[in-house]
Amino acid sequence: MTKIPYKTYLTEDEVPKQWYNMRADMKEQHDPFLNPETLEPLSTEDLYPIFCEELSKQEMDHTTRYVDIPEEVQEFYKMFRPSPLIRAYNLEKALGTPAKIYYKFEGNNTSGSHKLNSAAAMAYYAKNQGLTSVTTETGAGQWGTALSIACAHFGLDLTVFMVKTSYEQKPFRKSVIETYGAKIIPSPSITTEVGRAILEKNPNTGGSLGCAISEAVEQAIKQEQSRYVLGSVLNQVLLHQSVIGLECKTALEKLGEYPDIIVGCAGGGSNLGGLIAPFMQDKITGKKNPRVIAVEPASCPSLTRGKYAYDFCDTGRITPLAKMYTLGSDFMPSPNHAGGLRYHGMSPILSKLYNDGYIEAISAEQTTVFDAAVKFAKLEQILPAPESSHAIYGAVKEALRCKETGEQKTILFGLTGTGYFDMAAYNQYNNKTMNDYIPTDEDLQRGFDSLPKVD
Repeated sequence: MTKIPYKTYLTEDEVPKQWYNMRADMKEQHDPFLNPETLEPLSTEDLYPIFCEELSKQEMDHTTRYVDIPEEVQEFYKMFRPSPLIRAYNLEKALGTPAKIYYKFEGNNTSGSHKLNSAAAMAYYAKNQGLTSVTTETGAGQWGTALSIACAHFGLDLTVFMVKTSYEQKPFRKSVIETYGAKIIPSPSITTEVGRAILEKNPNTGGSLGCAISEAVEQAIKQEQSRYVLGSVLNQVLLHQSVIGLECKTALEKLGEYPDIIVGCAGGGSNLGGLIAPFMQDKITGKKNPRVIAVEPASCPSLTRGKYAYDFCDTGRITPLAKMYTLGSDFMPSPNHAGGLRYHGMSPILSKLYNDGYIEAISAEQTTVFDAAVKFAKLEQILPAPESSHAIYGAVKEALRCKETGEQKTILFGLTGTGYFDMAAYNQYNNKTMNDYIPTDEDLQRGFDSLPKVD
């Protein structure tokens, strides 16, 4: 057999023309979203004041297996898709593992991440509905950057509420987002009622994704021609991100490969859900049985230490409630550098799959993750984002286990983005001033105490 190349690219014609909806094959659906005022199940129409109509329909659709990607979005995708599937030969050699390691690299666009896959779709649907603006939140800044790019392309105004800690850690994210014409505000801010209330309660808070979501939703619902869009967690986002896994599967099939183990970082669930989508279809339907491993920060451990319960998706408690693994909407994570993995909850789809035993989860401390990131950067010549480095850590752990057992497993992980805006974090790691923080049970209990009482 010819040696497998370092990089495998599909042609433009092989980029998927449809997204895949995992819910269509799930044996049981996640529990319904609830109205925050009545605690009754939501209808699709209930979401129209917050989300675009087409996105609301996608959010609630659990029967349509494949959704056509609009031609305008397909054309947008051609600017940065297909993304490469890479064989990590140098990492394999350094680890001395018999395992084969592949990674799907999503950082070859200006946002430096996988987020543009969903941003393009959301901006398109907003413009197609006749809206003039959208609002959003961002953690590490990758989603805010991606959406600013998409909104510039489709001609929409955009306001981004960025978690204050990340805003201060990554000042050049602001520069890029503003270059694409969007407005960016550190959250919590004094520009919204919910932001002012959060600051009054905790003036020194570094913010959270839950805070930023509240502010973005509040601003959107006050403007008739505006809607809110979210870059993770939601069903619609996992739908759009399925393009990652679909490309992966096609490329692996060309190489005669299939993953025994799939590893992804986990914050809200966008990249992990997208990466595993077609492989999860095989797992659910009994065709194959890959292990799926989610890796999250020990500082924000929603899967490994959270509760499976109904919770608000935002700190201000103005969004619908979702049944998910959560640390409580009032949970304030420590200001670590994995800004995109600091959400208090987890995708309802992934939460259900985890609860039903289809997915495993582990957590990792920040310095351990950066150990893996630096090793990877030296060997594979890509500087990974802190979020992506959690997946690297998980893949390395599994590869070393194969070294112990002698098993020649095939490992696939998602390299969701680059770390070029995260140099403050790398400086701390290199200077040995980086700290780890693991919340105590008492810390977590304060978040759990904020969970709503739902029968």
